[in-house]
Amino acid sequence: MEIAKYIVLGLYVIVCVALIILATMQNKEKSGASGTITGSSTNNFYEQNKGRTKEGKLKKWTIILGIVFVILAVALGILYLV
Repeated sequence: MEIAKYIVLGLYVIVCVALIILATMQNKEKSGASGTITGSSTNNFYEQNKGRTKEGKLKKWTIILGIVFVILAVALGILYLV
């Protein structure tokens, strides 16, 4: 059981570092609340293919790593209780 703790802990550290790096690489979205109030055009080519751009991929991987972060945090909590 000790080996599993160290493996999960190592993965957790790697995911933490990767999540920090990805979060700092992202650009700040400028529209924010004002874009919601004034409305933004979501029918143009860029908005439809936003997931294929560098920013879209960074955002997707940040979300994936955030979910993995939470799962590993729960797993570590369970492993250290046992």
